[in-house]
Amino acid sequence: MARTDRPWGWFDTVSEAPGHKVKRIVVHAGQQISLQKHQHRSEHWLVVRGSAHVTVGEREFELGVGQHTDIAVGQLHRLANRSAHPVEIVEVQLGERLEESDIVRLQDDYGRS
Repeated sequence: MARTDRPWGWFDTVSEAPGHKVKRIVVHAGQQISLQKHQHRSEHWLVVRGSAHVTVGEREFELGVGQHTDIAVGQLHRLANRSAHPVEIVEVQLGERLEESDIVRLQDDYGRS
């Protein structure tokens, strides 16, 4: 598992096979991923540590340990950490194209497009 650092935290790929990928994602305190969508994959997020503030479509809500949500192909979403401690999720991606190039960023705190 190679760790990939990002301005908001890091992720590593736990498992990968045709049609699915499993990642462990850690978002540092006070940080958030970009508001984004994917054209070729759906995602399932399960919180395993901390508390996550989640945007899926028009909804915003909190998820705690053991809670989860689904993100459909093309649906806007964001994971934010509004706490003073790291939040960790397990992300399961399903689809034919699972590369990072499938990310369409609509809003990003770190100047990425």
